[in-house]
Amino acid sequence: MDFRFSEEQDLLRDMLARYLSDHYTFDARQAAVNSAIGWRPDCWRAFAQDLGLLGIGIPERFGGSGGGIVDYLAVMEQFGRHLVLEPYLGTAILAVEALQHADETLAADVLPAIAAGERVVGWAHAEPELRYGIAPRVRAEADAGGYRLHGRKALVSGAPWATHFIVSANTAEGPTLFWVERTAPGLTLIESPTFDGGRTADLVLAGVRVSAAQVLGTPGGALPLLERLCDIATLALCAEATGATARMLEDTVAYARQRQQFGQAIGSFQALQHRMADMYMLHEQAVALTQVAAMRVSDEPRERALAVSTAKAHVDEAGRRIGQGAVQIHGGMGVTEETAVGHYFKRVTAIGLQFGNIAYHLRRCVDLRYPANV
Repeated sequence: MDFRFSEEQDLLRDMLARYLSDHYTFDARQAAVNSAIGWRPDCWRAFAQDLGLLGIGIPERFGGSGGGIVDYLAVMEQFGRHLVLEPYLGTAILAVEALQHADETLAADVLPAIAAGERVVGWAHAEPELRYGIAPRVRAEADAGGYRLHGRKALVSGAPWATHFIVSANTAEGPTLFWVERTAPGLTLIESPTFDGGRTADLVLAGVRVSAAQVLGTPGGALPLLERLCDIATLALCAEATGATARMLEDTVAYARQRQQFGQAIGSFQALQHRMADMYMLHEQAVALTQVAAMRVSDEPRERALAVSTAKAHVDEAGRRIGQGAVQIHGGMGVTEETAVGHYFKRVTAIGLQFGNIAYHLRRCVDLRYPANV
């Protein structure tokens, strides 16, 4: 297998790395976390207008670049390296992929606006009782040529900044995706911060009215699309986590070279060298499994799911072990608010809880390899 990025993807990574190094320092990020708004709209505009990141996956006929999953991963890796707060996953990946199944008129209206940075979209699928399941329990009742949505969505990432939401709900025909405006009557947001510096909200849907034109795809036919989108989101988070673990590893090696103990750098101690070598191997394995899974996204659903769950289970374990090693080698400094490594550990820990934890993905691998009815 050829794991190398294309020349265009390397240029994208280099361009984004330079921008983030110049404009998205750790101190600037922390200032945004602690601000009232919680993110950086100026960077969001730059992602759209200067870097073209928000249109990467949008077809060219809608003003995008027509890229694919590997392009997403190149972006998410760099976002992981810099702890980017902005809701790229929900808007530029999940919403873009879902809207390509919408009515042509809706897609033609919304996708160019996303590419221009004028729409921020929240992916509203998780529910308080759904755990990591796919089939939604929020109800969509038919009503005069449209639907009314009833129920609650939980922990919608980036929801406080969203202008619109993609909401999964269960119609009489089955699971369906809906395009919902933030200002829709009956929609209430209950906002909350996350321990890794992000912002989320629960969505309370009390008879929110949506028209037939706001249905993405065929009513009742969203289950295969939901499964694919959740796998794509999982893979994007794997790439973000590998960027974060790479940064933790680099910071730890640099610290071990300059921290003195007993008259010499602690990086000269064989026990710590072995620890950091193990961390490096875990990171490289996580990168390789993420790349393998990216190559399987277009395979039939079982093979795609198996590759994605294999990658996510290892990435989460690697993130835990690398994060623990990084914090421990930093000593007391590793748990201070002023030191970046602790914040990277928080982020990879949060990723480990999104779109399925280790136990969920290991069980999924077992179920896929050894179906109960075979």
